[in-house]
Amino acid sequence: MTTPRSDFLKAITDRGFFHQCTDLEALDAEFSSKMVTGYIGFDCTADSLHIGSLLQIMLLRWMQKTGHKPIVLMGGGTSKVGDPSFKDEARKLLSEEDIARNKAGILQVFDKYLAFGDAATDAVMVDNADWLDKLEYIPFLRDYGAHFSVNRMLSFDSVKLRLEREQSLSFLEFNYMILQAYDFLELRRRYGCVLQMGGSDQWGNIVNGVELTRRVDQQTIFGLTSPLITTSSGAKMGKTAQGAVWLNADRLSVYDFWQFWRNTDDADVGRFLKLFTEMPLDEVAKLEALGGTEINEAKKILATEVTALCHGRAAADDAAETARQTFEAGNSAEGLPSVDVPRSELASGLSVVEALRRAGLAASNGEARRLIRGGGARVNDQPVDDENATLGESSLDGDGVIKLSSGRKRHALLRVA
Repeated sequence: MTTPRSDFLKAITDRGFFHQCTDLEALDAEFSSKMVTGYIGFDCTADSLHIGSLLQIMLLRWMQKTGHKPIVLMGGGTSKVGDPSFKDEARKLLSEEDIARNKAGILQVFDKYLAFGDAATDAVMVDNADWLDKLEYIPFLRDYGAHFSVNRMLSFDSVKLRLEREQSLSFLEFNYMILQAYDFLELRRRYGCVLQMGGSDQWGNIVNGVELTRRVDQQTIFGLTSPLITTSSGAKMGKTAQGAVWLNADRLSVYDFWQFWRNTDDADVGRFLKLFTEMPLDEVAKLEALGGTEINEAKKILATEVTALCHGRAAADDAAETARQTFEAGNSAEGLPSVDVPRSELASGLSVVEALRRAGLAASNGEARRLIRGGGARVNDQPVDDENATLGESSLDGDGVIKLSSGRKRHALLRVA
């Protein structure tokens, strides 16, 4: 691949965002000669996005930073169908109320990353329900159905792998790629949008939109995908043993978000600094070259910079200071995630097993018992070796809280309600 000339494509290539493009040379010429409008779609399947979407959000941010116009497409319409791409089974169908609630939660994320408004490069947010909900079935089939080859659609990996595993693919889901292709056509007509971006699992859907627009409107538009990000261990980005790493603070505390990035594997630090922060590449190179215990300083910088983008600089600095107090100063750290318990429960004795589960340090009582048996549970920094241990008012420290720990890196506070 030749080195792109345009600021946007050069930036995302140098930082590791680029995977595939329908016509890189022609797209580079577009970015070099004019302001480009591009979009990424986000379905409303939960009331927050998680870090599996963060790379796509950063792509839109880099578009705007380099003088172009990003569109955030909310899938109020397509969320009623569900994207089957690389899923083992159909998504649960969502009600109108579910979608509206989820959309409201997701909207909170984007204000942190993009500038919205009426200026030329200001981001806009649109909902594909605005046009998909108004489509009439027979006219839509007549006008657009002939432009889709079922043979071709079956050849895309997202569909082929599902069928090869003999897992049911409903006709409802099969229509998703047609609707996504139509979104691209509609956005070009309404906003002059010429680029759709997404993860590599969206390649087939994106190509469908490029080809539909060429056939129906005789217009050239482009598709660009980024790699699906996994950790150096091969784990999917955005998932942990404790669940998804959400971008909304009401789903995951700022401190836990910071800690997730602080716990990055050594081998991933440089790559994640390039993708999820805006630090200059020469500074990233210095940090990823650190060895031994010094790499931990790079991890703290990664955690603070990523958290600052998502939750604001003040919240990121607070999380970093909370961690410093917890691990370096040995304090109970008021900024830790906390859960309230009635004083009556402490008076009668609250089991450590139940406390660990309520605090989110174990997913179940069984997991809490295994944590204790494995020597990973602590109360007020003291190991717990008895699965039947209880907490009482005498367990409260001088600040009136009880500090619970799972291993050395996950902590929470119990407070008397």
